[in-house]
Amino acid sequence: MGLFERYLSVWVGLAIIVGIIAGTLTPDAFAIIAELEFAQVNIVIAVLIWLMIYPMMVQIDFSSIKDVGKKPKGLVLTLVINWLIKPFTMAFLGWLFFKVLFADWVDPATATEYIAGMILLGVAPCTAMVFVWSQMTKGDANYTLVQVSINDIIMIFAFAPIAGLLLGVTDITVPWDTLLLSVVLYVLVPLIAGALTRKKLDNGDDHSKVDKFLRTMKPWSIVGLLATVTLLFGFQADTILSKPEAIVLIAIPLLIQTYGIFAIAYWLAKRMKLPHNIAAPACMIGTSNFFELAVAVAISLFGLHSGAALATVVGVLVEVPVMLSLVWFANRTRHWFV
Repeated sequence: MGLFERYLSVWVGLAIIVGIIAGTLTPDAFAIIAELEFAQVNIVIAVLIWLMIYPMMVQIDFSSIKDVGKKPKGLVLTLVINWLIKPFTMAFLGWLFFKVLFADWVDPATATEYIAGMILLGVAPCTAMVFVWSQMTKGDANYTLVQVSINDIIMIFAFAPIAGLLLGVTDITVPWDTLLLSVVLYVLVPLIAGALTRKKLDNGDDHSKVDKFLRTMKPWSIVGLLATVTLLFGFQADTILSKPEAIVLIAIPLLIQTYGIFAIAYWLAKRMKLPHNIAAPACMIGTSNFFELAVAVAISLFGLHSGAALATVVGVLVEVPVMLSLVWFANRTRHWFV
């Protein structure tokens, strides 16, 4: 591991601090960047995430994808976690904390909106950053691609019904342009670019040109991650500093949900005797969230300054540090698996 990989959590911590400071000192600059959106997807963030994902797509050996069906357990695990467990545990924790444990500190209307934001996070499994977590845990890139793709297909049909059921509304409006654009930007485009790049560089069994290209791209991938973190925290600098109490209250059940879901998935993966390079990405997919979609739906349903929107934003804030800690844990426990 190089210097950046070895101390990645340190660099991410510094990026968080830089983002908050820069967002406070130069709010106009971050406001301009934040306005560069299409279908509620920030173009700058999309480019940076694409920069992270593209090298990972180059690693995918498409001739091996056909063999994924021979190992269905990993697919079963991620689907069960994402669609049969995670949305409902998130809804329960939201109710438990904001209707019972924190009831004296948050007014009922705001509490309901916080719960709604949490539910929207729980119903949206991650699409983009999973490729980053998979690579950091030495996951099977081919298998991760199939897992993400199947979840994306299910999300197109299941997001609105499950969210509507848990929110208690029947007229939920899904921003299809946000959902479809995100899938295209974060999966389809880098996948095609990676396949074309690999085809051009690969010469039979000699992968030397591909390996050289990946070594060249690796620093840029890390730059993409750190720049994304800096921008996300810069966008939310005012919220972080103006509503620290609310952020802490929302973060507590989100942290319990995140670590709890990972623990359940990791335990199941071990019981299912999955190899680590399939188990780790499967658990990461079930743990992380498609926050772009959750934020967009929260804003469209409840408004930009609603408690629901704030809860989804807090989900963004806690995800990167928490997922890095889970990557560290998964790597340290590799010997638990086959």
